[in-house]
This record gives sequence, C-alpha cells and structure tokens, in this order.
Amino acid sequence: MTNPIIEIKIQGMGSMKAELYPEKAPKTVANFVKLAEEKFFDGLIFHRVIKGFMIQGGGYNEAMEQKETDSIKGEFKANGFMANDLKHTRGVLSMARTSDPDSASSQFFVMHKDAPHLDAQYAGFGKLTEGYEVLDAIADVKTGSFGWYMQDVPRETVVIETISVISK
Repeated sequence: MTNPIIEIKIQGMGSMKAELYPEKAPKTVANFVKLAEEKFFDGLIFHRVIKGFMIQGGGYNEAMEQKETDSIKGEFKANGFMANDLKHTRGVLSMARTSDPDSASSQFFVMHKDAPHLDAQYAGFGKLTEGYEVLDAIADVKTGSFGWYMQDVPRETVVIETISVISK
C-alpha cells in the first residue's frame, strides 16, 4: 500500500507535492484528504508566514474571512496518541490548533525550518517531496499585522489555487 500523495498549487508561485502518513495520523490524513477532495482549500490563503519557522494556511480566504469545518481529535503524543512520532523538520506538514488539543480542523502548516519544540505537541501528518523552492518563496513574502489580533500576515496574498489528491 502506498501513502497518499497531494499537490498544493499556489497561484503564481508553482506547486508543492507531499506524501501523507496515515500510519502516523490516520484521522488527520483522512480529514485532510476528504477536505481536498471536496475542494475545501481551493481559493484559501496562507495567512501566517514566519520565515525560518513555518507557513500556515487552509482556514481563511483573501478577505481574511475564516472558513470553518469540524474539528478532529489531535493525533500527537502529548494528547495520548503514541503512534505519531513524526518530527517537525523542514517540509513536514502538521495541523494547526488552538490551546485545545482536539481543535484541529482544516488549518495546517508546513515547516520552513526544523522546530523540535513542536514534536509530540502537534499532529504532523506528511512531508514535502517536491516544491521546496515554493516553500522558500512563500517564506520570503513580506508580512505585517492584520488588525490587532493577527500577526505575520503576508502583505502580498498567497492563494492556494487547489490542493489535489494525486494518489491514495
């Protein structure tokens, strides 16, 4: 059995491909694949970019309006899910969440650089296989604040054209 492969196309920047790891985070991968197949991510943006750390997207549109969906159980060691030993190294995909460990829904982040302090605290579920130059280009976008509550927002919108499941 092969792991699912996805492609994240970024408007005007190219695409990134990633292998997903259902053996590490089965519900997380199933949720992500379902959302991709439903075209949930199409037209959403990377709304938080911190060069040298990560890029985060999958929850807001260009007008900075949040697109919500159901939450899933956090599949990471600190939340009692011992099968997920994926390290947060460059290129790893992981689920964003609030302080509630079971609040992950559609927002995800891609590690720009290694961040071992996130290991066992967030549900890593895949890793880039191609498109590191696109990851770096997104990380290089100038950022600022949006209102009083959101920092590190790209000044130039980074739009997810589509996330496709290439193979299951």
